[in-house]
Amino acid sequence: MSVRDDVLGQPDDIAVFRALQLGDLLCVIPALRALRAAFPLSCVTLIGLPWARQIAERFRTYFDAFLPFPGYPGLPEQRCNISALPMFFERAQCRRFDLALQLHGSGGISNSIVSLLGAQRMAGYFRPGDYCPDPDRFFPWQPRDHEIHRYLALLRALGVAADDAALEFPITDEDRFDLRRATAGLALDDGPYVVVHPGAQLPSRRWHAERFAAVADALAEDGYRVVLTGVEAERHLAHLIACAMRARPIDLTGKTTLGAAAVLIEGAALLVSNDTGVAHIADALQTPSVRISCGGDSHRWAPLDGSVHRVLSYPVDCPPCSHALCPLGHPCADGVLVHSVVETARALLAREDSRVQGVGGVPR
Repeated sequence: MSVRDDVLGQPDDIAVFRALQLGDLLCVIPALRALRAAFPLSCVTLIGLPWARQIAERFRTYFDAFLPFPGYPGLPEQRCNISALPMFFERAQCRRFDLALQLHGSGGISNSIVSLLGAQRMAGYFRPGDYCPDPDRFFPWQPRDHEIHRYLALLRALGVAADDAALEFPITDEDRFDLRRATAGLALDDGPYVVVHPGAQLPSRRWHAERFAAVADALAEDGYRVVLTGVEAERHLAHLIACAMRARPIDLTGKTTLGAAAVLIEGAALLVSNDTGVAHIADALQTPSVRISCGGDSHRWAPLDGSVHRVLSYPVDCPPCSHALCPLGHPCADGVLVHSVVETARALLAREDSRVQGVGGVPR
């Protein structure tokens, strides 16, 4: 695969800066797949938040190394460890990267960070009027671009063939073992189930727990077992939902690894969630899903296959929301009604059952 030497050269050591959360990282996998195809022998290092080491390890096809990022003043993803910054930049500069790709966003703060990595060449986006590290390899940020297509377009602008937008999420035998261990004695295989994931990083991005409970009860009445998922810090949400439900859910909140959660989603008839990382896992695994988008940019993060995945949102004037707690009473969550989610879920389940039965199979 040819790459224009005058744009990127032939980099042996490439840094990818994306110090964000799960869904953000999954949305750049298509671009990284194209990068690996263009530079199959290069060493690619993910520079991300400490938790993302597991992503670098899971996607070994695309990443060869991981460099944990201690945060930076002004970036909201984690509290900055100021004392660790000098050592971080020293380690990065000692690597003498041939190329550093800024895949972190519009570049308001991240372009300065990438400039301090000491790479021979840099590429990414910048917001017109802000700092642009290199006018030949940095391109104007378009706020309305879809997140997956945005970084494919960046690589194409850099001379790399990048057209495959499919998401992916590798699953291992260890992941399957972890799920079996987490669900021992719960009879998860006794009929179809739906996964309900009520959490999101910010409370402002979460739909109401009592409405998740109402949706879960409706699907339970249709004959589906309901499995609640989330991280340990979201156990209170699962408790609220379980207490509000008439049916008895299987609560796996805080009990699964990321890989085990992916196996669970892979086997589900449907995922109902906020617009968060697990929704992108469902996209990657082709499990039908209903996403409730509260406070987010539903266009930027929408699934590319609208026949399998549906996004429900209520239009307000203020998204995307930067508040942890909505100061306006959460109208974007109030506007998404239970019956809309239930009807959408039932339509997807009926479509999937019809498709599977049509090929002589058994529903998921």
